[in-house]
Amino acid sequence: MNGTRPSVIYRLPERIDASAEVVVVGGGACGLVAALRASAAGADVIVLERDATPSGSTSMSSGFVPAPATIFQRKAGIADDTPERFVADIMAKSKGRAVPHLAELAARNIGPTLEWLAEAHGIEWSVLTDFLYPGHSRHRMHAVPEKTGAGLMARLLAAGEAQGIPLVTNARAVRLFMENGRVAGIGIERPDGAEETIACRALVLACNGFGGNTELVRQHIPEIADGLYHGHAGNTGEALSWGQALDARTEHLSAYQGHGSLAHPHGILISWALMTKGAIQVNTRGERFSDESGGYSEQAVHVLRQPDGIAWNIYDRRIHEFAQDFPDYREAMAAGAIRQAGDAVELACVAHLSESRIAETLDHVEACRKGEAQDIFGRDFTAFPPLEPPYHAVKVTGALFHTQGGLMIDEKACVIRQDGSSFPNLFAGGGAACGVSGPDVSGYLSGNGLLTAMAFGFIAGESAAAGA
Repeated sequence: MNGTRPSVIYRLPERIDASAEVVVVGGGACGLVAALRASAAGADVIVLERDATPSGSTSMSSGFVPAPATIFQRKAGIADDTPERFVADIMAKSKGRAVPHLAELAARNIGPTLEWLAEAHGIEWSVLTDFLYPGHSRHRMHAVPEKTGAGLMARLLAAGEAQGIPLVTNARAVRLFMENGRVAGIGIERPDGAEETIACRALVLACNGFGGNTELVRQHIPEIADGLYHGHAGNTGEALSWGQALDARTEHLSAYQGHGSLAHPHGILISWALMTKGAIQVNTRGERFSDESGGYSEQAVHVLRQPDGIAWNIYDRRIHEFAQDFPDYREAMAAGAIRQAGDAVELACVAHLSESRIAETLDHVEACRKGEAQDIFGRDFTAFPPLEPPYHAVKVTGALFHTQGGLMIDEKACVIRQDGSSFPNLFAGGGAACGVSGPDVSGYLSGNGLLTAMAFGFIAGESAAAGA
């Protein structure tokens, strides 16, 4: 925020620099989907983006969006997925602690969102069917052809440009203006310190969470405060600050998406799909320390508890070849993050592990695979082929990707006050809103971030246009 001026002011200034029926704060997936939907409903829309080029958490993500009962699933031969089944998976992963009406809202709307983006804006989707992410009972992960978050962002930006939606960059939203219980405008700050005021009839907060605010992370999520932050630096919690100043209800501020497989020191995401094919993780002593078939989010905490917060992903040529379908993995290869070893002795050498312990670990995994031993962490290896040399290894650490708690919203994506009433023209989605992961890291189901970004953005844009 700028100086000591309050983040919420209860009157518009005399000078208004611009106006729009709907203003969207944030140019990521949530904000762009909201803007596209509001524009389609006939509203005059402006998108505000703090960076010179929109990217945010979306570009840093895998770009995979879970959605049930879509035409894209049916084309892939998946005919038995439903929103109800998806809700059950969300609630199971969060141990029943996700907010039920938000889980239902997301699961019910994400499929129509993707289908509308395809029909109205030509955004192509395919369903990933060669592996099943932990916690999902059906193949429902959708991706654009590039299979990256950057590819998804490029397509959403192109759709916005084609619709003539103004995208104002280098515009950091710093102040909210209220009049008579309604949002009246937003104050932005330019890189040179100049301030401008944009009046609006409805406001959509799509400016993500607070992962880039070390003070808020330490306050609400101390277990990851010392971990690496691999999210967008602009996620500094303005939406949360405004909401709290307005006495809005917040929920699950301790929730977040972590990841236990970020190549170190390269900072490149190594897909957890490797684990679904039989890869393992060991610490610097060469010992496994968890059940790798769990989610990649909670694995961040397990990795950070190891010596120096470091682990090694260990796998073989079969998995290495499978992984090359992912652009991030190919980037890691080009960066020299992926190491190869002809046998366990060489593996110990290239990863600086105990030769005897890594050999014992590999032998134990093979015994578990054959059914001759029980894994002490409870993982079932019996469905996998053996891990055979040559081996591949990548050094990884655990990281915070983005927060999952935030402002509570209703079925129209309106922000809710502490007394249960809704603000008439203030909407939220994505990281600005409470997600569907429950109160902690273990509740994050793969794709939950883009799920709520796009589904809630879709609802918020439609509702904002109607309200404006």
